[in-house]
Amino acid sequence: MKILAVDVGTGTQDILLFDSTGPVENCVKMVMPSPTQIAAGRIRRATRERRPVFLTGVIQGGGPCHWALEDHLRAGLPAVATPAAARTFDDDLEQVERMGVRIVSEDEVRGFDAERVDLRDVDLPAIRAALAAFDVPPAFDGLALGCLDHGAAPPGYSDRLFRFDHLKRMVARRNDLRSFAMLPEELPDYLTRARTLVETATRDDGDAPIVFLDTGPAAALGALQDPAVAAEDEQIVLNLGNMHTLAFHLRGPRVLSLYEHHTGEVSGDQITAFTQRLIAGELTHEDIFTSKGHGAYYAPDRPAVSRERPIVAVTGPQRSKIAGSPLEPYMATPHGDMMISGCFGLVQGWAMKHQDARGEIEAALGIAAA
Repeated sequence: MKILAVDVGTGTQDILLFDSTGPVENCVKMVMPSPTQIAAGRIRRATRERRPVFLTGVIQGGGPCHWALEDHLRAGLPAVATPAAARTFDDDLEQVERMGVRIVSEDEVRGFDAERVDLRDVDLPAIRAALAAFDVPPAFDGLALGCLDHGAAPPGYSDRLFRFDHLKRMVARRNDLRSFAMLPEELPDYLTRARTLVETATRDDGDAPIVFLDTGPAAALGALQDPAVAAEDEQIVLNLGNMHTLAFHLRGPRVLSLYEHHTGEVSGDQITAFTQRLIAGELTHEDIFTSKGHGAYYAPDRPAVSRERPIVAVTGPQRSKIAGSPLEPYMATPHGDMMISGCFGLVQGWAMKHQDARGEIEAALGIAAA
């Protein structure tokens, strides 16, 4: 059984071609620049060359490409975008126009001399070409996709709160990290980025069954595959991504509490303090939200606080922020590779939605049957 897992982040897109017939350590892996970093580079090239940009394609992750576009516009250079591509920068197209972007159709810009930047969160033809270049058959039985989606918040409603409302809703519905795995038809309408990611992959490869997971829960599921983490009854899994920090207080896949913040907005000392207070049950939603984060949440059926501090398992490319912290962090390396933690979680999520393959996949991952 082969599953292609693509975990789309802000700094990198992490790619795993999982093969259940051999050691996980031998699976093909790639850590490549993220789609938003690629788009940002192309926009900045146009800025240097004093050329207009034409943004086409679909909704993808923002961050670096958004900042690059703002710099391009501040330089007094024109930018045009199709409606679908423009929603990368704001779900409200009037707000995109207020940035200085002109919204146009594909037909309106035929022959327009500009740097064309195609926006998309997943490029399966490029991945297949990379595999083929190393004589790896670019075939797979399933596709597991992950990204972080703030969701299309209603006008006037904080997108930070809207994102956190989604996390709380998912935990309240069924308190199990694995329940974040969703088939395409199960994706809520408001998760516009996730739905577009799945639609793009379906257009490129309509045969492989697709499962989607949010990147945060995917990373936590991956970290739980580290034997030292899995051996504990209770865990803090702290994913320090390039853009977001997400902490789960867990008993296995069961969520006791969580908080989410922006990695660039917090110091290592703040992360340590927030996490200590989460363990103690003292961290408030306002502590996180008023410091430019998303929020904090405690499951209603959360048991009494344990007297012993749980293992603090850390993953993510910014994990050095808490090196030497009083949390005594354990740097989780599931299957020997921290950067692919999310991909391992994506593969497990795919198995949860395809019970006929679950036993084979979980056995290959070393996950005990539950």
